Amino acid sequence: MAESGNRIEAVISDFGGVLTTPLVQSFMAFQDRTGISGETLGKGMQAATEANGGSNPLFEMERGEISEAVFLDKLTAALEPLLGHSPEMHSFKEIYFEALEPNPPMIELMRELKGAGYRMAMLTNNVREWEPWWRPMLPVDEIFETVVDSGFVGCRKPESKIYALTLDRLSLPAESCLFVDDVKVNCEGAEKAGMTAVHFEDNEQAIAAVRAALS
Repeated sequence: MAESGNRIEAVISDFGGVLTTPLVQSFMAFQDRTGISGETLGKGMQAATEANGGSNPLFEMERGEISEAVFLDKLTAALEPLLGHSPEMHSFKEIYFEALEPNPPMIELMRELKGAGYRMAMLTNNVREWEPWWRPMLPVDEIFETVVDSGFVGCRKPESKIYALTLDRLSLPAESCLFVDDVKVNCEGAEKAGMTAVHFEDNEQAIAAVRAALS
């Protein structure tokens, strides 16, 4: 955590799982539609990583190093021996976003903080091809002065480079920034970079924690 007494000037928010409903709901929808369990999907990702020389193809896609189509081909190939057939994976995006909804309490908090004079940024691990799907879900440009999307900048949370890039875009020191994310390791990365971090678990907890950090 940043030292007490440092004035927070900017709030940096994650997208999925903070400003939206929990991502697990989208994965559950995929499981329901395809019959591929979360456990099998996890084993498939592990196998795809091993087949990829130890480099996780999901992380490569989130860095924009491979396309969504290439990622899905790698995952399909890894799932085939586990399922005994070649699954149809190319509807993943449609199923995922159909189950994803905005999270009004956190969006309103961000809008309120902007109105109170805080600088606002979004820092998201995302997929380049997914931008037309997620941006219309939220008043992104109304609230956030900059969006750092892993798919376009070649690095992802919790890599130190992406926090440094976000700070550079804001032209602020780390101790002046509050970071909000639903993934603990991403919060730890922000704290390592010198920011104050709030680990989002639910709306009531996170809103209280953000207000406490800014008070």
